[in-house]
Amino acid sequence: MTLTPLPSFRLDGKRALVTGGGRGIGAAGAEIFAQAGAAVTLCGRTAADLEARAEAIRKAGFEADWFVLDVTDVAAVRREIAARGPFDILLNNAGVNRIRSILDVGEDDYDAVLGLNLKAALFVAQAVARGLVEAGRPGSIINVSSQMGHVGGGGRSLYSASKWGLEGLTRCMAIDLAAHGVRANTLCPTFIDTAMTRPILDTPGTRDFVLSRIKLGRLGRMEELTGALLLLASDASTLMTGSSVMVDGGWTAG
Repeated sequence: MTLTPLPSFRLDGKRALVTGGGRGIGAAGAEIFAQAGAAVTLCGRTAADLEARAEAIRKAGFEADWFVLDVTDVAAVRREIAARGPFDILLNNAGVNRIRSILDVGEDDYDAVLGLNLKAALFVAQAVARGLVEAGRPGSIINVSSQMGHVGGGGRSLYSASKWGLEGLTRCMAIDLAAHGVRANTLCPTFIDTAMTRPILDTPGTRDFVLSRIKLGRLGRMEELTGALLLLASDASTLMTGSSVMVDGGWTAG
C-alpha cells in the first residue's frame, strides 16, 4: 500500500514578483518565498526599503533583486513587468487605506484608494498573467485582500469597497485564466501588529473594538500570514483558484 505523498511547499526554479515589497506583508512574503527556493523580485516606490530588504535576503544566502515601480502607472507596469518576466508567482500586495466617514469622503480619497487597491492590482496581475500565457507557463497570482473584503466597518467605505471589488475581480480572473493553468486567489488578513497599524489601533476605542471582533482575542502576527502565502504560491495548492483564504482570527465567522 502506497501512502499519500506529502505536498511540496518548495518554490525551487520559480520566479516571484512582490509589489510593495519593502515592508509589511510584501517583505514577509518575499523572505518566505526566497527561503522556499524562489528567485524573488521586489518592487515598490521607496528604493531604500527595497534595497535593504533585498540585501538582507541575499545576505541570508537566498536570491533577490529589486526595482522601483509606481504600480499606479499602468504604462510603466506593463513595460517593466514585460521586460523582467515572466514571473511564476505574483504577490500583489501594494495598497493604501484612508479612514473617513462616508460623510467626509472626497474624490481625491476615492481616486487614491480605489486607484491603488483595485485598478493597479488589476493591471499588475494582467501584466504578470500575460507573460505567463505567452510563455505557456502555469502560475499563481495572490491578491492581498482583507477581512474587510467580506464585511463592512465604520470609516472603511473606500477600503472595503476596494477589497470587495478585489474579491470579485479575483474570482473573474480565476475563471479567465484557468484554461492557461494560472491560478488566482486572495489572502484576507485581520489586523496585524505592525508599525503601520499601531497608529490606527491607538485611536481611542479602536483596539478594544478590534479585539472584541477577533475571536482568538488578539492581533495577528506577521509570521502567521506566511504559511498561507506559501500554500498559495506553491504546488501544494494546485486545485485552489478563485478562493479567499481567511487569516482573520475568526472575525468573519460571525
